[in-house]
Amino acid sequence: MVLIVLVVILLLFGAPRLPGMARSLGQSMRIFKAEVKDMREDTGETPEGPSVVNAGGDEEPQASSSWK
Repeated sequence: MVLIVLVVILLLFGAPRLPGMARSLGQSMRIFKAEVKDMREDTGETPEGPSVVNAGGDEEPQASSSWK
């Protein structure tokens, strides 16, 4: 299945353009990751979830809720 998709992409875009497209996609992904990281640092959010500061000033990780 993956092979068929790759052949179709090769036929649509041509072999000479594929390396440039892959380079552009990789660069876009790096920029996106950097922006997400900056946003998390600005908001104080950790990868586990946002932090909550209680009345005493101590930081506690917020429990993640799951949708059911």
